[in-house]
Amino acid sequence: MGTELGATSTVFPADDAVERFLGQQHRADEFKPLHAAADAEYHVTETIRLDEIEPMIAKPSSPGNVVPVADVQGEEIYQAYIGSSANPGLRDFAVPAMIVDGQRIPPEISFDVNPTSRQMLQNLTEMGYLGMLYASGARVHQAGCNGCIGMGQAPASGRNSLRTVPRNFPGRTGTREDSVFLCSPETAAASALTGEITDPRTLEETHGIAYPNWIEPEEIIVDETALSAPPETPGGELEKGPNVKSLPAFKRVPDAISGPVLMKVGDDISTDEIMPAGSEVLPYRSNIPKISEWVFDQIEQGFYKRATEQGSPWLVVGGSNYGQGSSREHAALAPYYLGMRAALAVSYARIHWQNLVNFDIVPLEFADRSDYEGIDQGDILELPTVREELQKGHEVTVRNATQDTTFSVEHRLNP
Repeated sequence: MGTELGATSTVFPADDAVERFLGQQHRADEFKPLHAAADAEYHVTETIRLDEIEPMIAKPSSPGNVVPVADVQGEEIYQAYIGSSANPGLRDFAVPAMIVDGQRIPPEISFDVNPTSRQMLQNLTEMGYLGMLYASGARVHQAGCNGCIGMGQAPASGRNSLRTVPRNFPGRTGTREDSVFLCSPETAAASALTGEITDPRTLEETHGIAYPNWIEPEEIIVDETALSAPPETPGGELEKGPNVKSLPAFKRVPDAISGPVLMKVGDDISTDEIMPAGSEVLPYRSNIPKISEWVFDQIEQGFYKRATEQGSPWLVVGGSNYGQGSSREHAALAPYYLGMRAALAVSYARIHWQNLVNFDIVPLEFADRSDYEGIDQGDILELPTVREELQKGHEVTVRNATQDTTFSVEHRLNP
């Protein structure tokens, strides 16, 4: 989750835990130790005392909105959801299964289990954990993205859902008025049992459930029979159904860009807010013209109508960390299709910045935050020599024709 917190990259050492995992996967020969150089220097060093850590939870609606579980303990929940396609390992399903073993989830709680992969399902079945989950009343779904990106398991409006997925940005679940907390599998399982946000350490006193003594198996099922290698000689026709459309035609950056600020947003706008997820939208993932109807819909319902009436070009002005969150390319592709040709932001999330570049939207950055503050939605911005300036240096001149002001913005593109 480094990108959500403003990091460009996050590196973890390849330690003995990684080596054990690769051994389980019959890939021990691929292990390479990864450690910082012995003489590496650090600007900031933090020491974490593991015996002082307590269960934490991210409140709605940001992965960075973290507090101790004890701070929100007792709030009623509607759903507890474990798993996703992104990060959980075997213990993240096994330990919750052992917590609920012999227990029954209250009928008003939806306890959802989203296996990471088909192989994970095979192992959970073979080891008996899947039976424990079923017997508790859990709903087990097929492996895939599922509820993490709003493809099913959408929570009821305004009711609390606990999830072990990576992100809880507004509306990501497919429910516009969602209320999603991010937590550990142990907290999710404990809360599913009680019907309210629960510190799992309290279960021994309330339910007689001690923390499970789970031992990682040395051997697991490794099934690669469903994996197909690419053909040695690629070729043939690509068959497209009626809902699969070709990408829009891209044009080189023009000599000049002039258009209105069709949308101005604040800090930490996520790609879920630019291009929403959810079961209504994602069936059109391969159809850019159709999916563009939901651009900025989380911020302004009806934006699509304004954009189509305006036509190309138009611009977006954003605050810091613009485009944080999920790396979906559609958050650049669909706005481009509607006519967006430049973005002016205080700063960008790294992957979204790259996607803007890939799809011919010029990402510019305010050197002075006051220039951001001085622009209103609807102002006409003129970049009279943008292509020439992009090729020459790292500044681009912008004229606000509405307010008759001029300022410079920066860019990080090479010629």
